Amino acid sequence: MRLSPHFLLAALVGSLTPEGNAAEVSNGRETRWVLEQTAEVGGHATTVLGRPRIAAGPDGAAVFFDGKADGLLVPDNPLAGWAQFTIEVLFQPAEGGLAEQRFVHIQDGAAWRVMIETRLNGKGGWWLDTFLGNGRNIKQPLIDPSRVHPSGRWSWVALTYDGQRMTHFINGAKELSAEVAFGPMGPGKISLGVRQNKVYWFKGGIREIRFLPRALPAAELQRLAEN
Repeated sequence: MRLSPHFLLAALVGSLTPEGNAAEVSNGRETRWVLEQTAEVGGHATTVLGRPRIAAGPDGAAVFFDGKADGLLVPDNPLAGWAQFTIEVLFQPAEGGLAEQRFVHIQDGAAWRVMIETRLNGKGGWWLDTFLGNGRNIKQPLIDPSRVHPSGRWSWVALTYDGQRMTHFINGAKELSAEVAFGPMGPGKISLGVRQNKVYWFKGGIREIRFLPRALPAAELQRLAEN
C-alpha cells in the first residue's frame, strides 16, 4: 500500500476520534449495503432528510428519493485507508429530476471526496458523472454527454481506482478513464440521494451499494441488461 502523508494523518486522527481507529481505517474488508429501510444502512444509524420511501426494486425493496428534499446521511466511510477501490451502485434514475444530481457523496475529514452523479437531458435520458478530488488542487471528473442511457430503468454503475487511474462503468461496460493522484481517504461519512451540503437532490431509487478494496476488472463487475 502506498502510505501517503494524508493516509498517516487519517490513521492518526482515526485512532483519536470516536469515528474509527487505525485498525478500522486499514481493514480492507469488502462491504455490501442493501437499502431496504431508511433508519439504518450497513448497520449504521442514519440521519434521514425528508421522507424517502420504500418500494419494490430488483430482487427486493429499495429506497426512493423525491429529488427535492429526500436524502440519507451515513456516518461511515468504507473506503478509509484503501489505496485501491471499487464502488458499485444499483440504482434507477427517474425522469423529471434536476439536470444535475448527486446520488452518492463520500467525504473524509480532510475534504477528500468521491462523488457519483447523474446528468439529465430532459428527453428521457441520463449520463454518468463521477469525480475524485480534494476540492483544492486535485479535481478529476469523468463525464461525456454523448453517452446517454434511458431513465426509469435499473442499472449497475461502478467507479474503480487502481492507485493511479479512475474508471467508470455502466452495467460492466467501460465508459471513461483518467489518471489522478487520490487518497487514501480517512474516516468520514456518506450522503445518499443528495450532496452532503444538501444541494443537487436525486430523484430515483437505490437498491444496493458495494465497496471493494481493489479495482475490479470489467468482467467481475455487476451488470443488468438494458432493455
